[in-house]
Amino acid sequence: QAQLSESGGGSVQPGGSLRLACVASGYTYDTVYLGWFRQAPGKEREGVAALDSDGDRHYQDSAKGRFSVSQDKAKNTWYLDLNSLKPEDTGMYYCAACNPFLWGPRCVAMDPSGFRFWGQGTQVTVSS
Repeated sequence: QAQLSESGGGSVQPGGSLRLACVASGYTYDTVYLGWFRQAPGKEREGVAALDSDGDRHYQDSAKGRFSVSQDKAKNTWYLDLNSLKPEDTGMYYCAACNPFLWGPRCVAMDPSGFRFWGQGTQVTVSS
């Protein structure tokens, strides 16, 4: 059974930083498209960053220059570094896996419907 588990969320002041981690188990993730999503209260879940199986990084416009996605293959862990955080970054952050062979266009578009395995989420709160 594929499982993803996030950690690293917390409360920070504007301008602060956090590192989120996503640990994967029960699945071969060599060719997965791993996405990070955010859901603010009352809003739809949106993709903020992704790392594809070729090692290319993709970012939502609001995340460019501030967020960074990476992977430690030996630990089967992905990271999302959040820097220069703003109040509008507040929300529940999820990692999710998309199979590019089955759902290629949805993976690239960071369409949540293409991501079949999800973690439970970790809360990020940015406020002064």
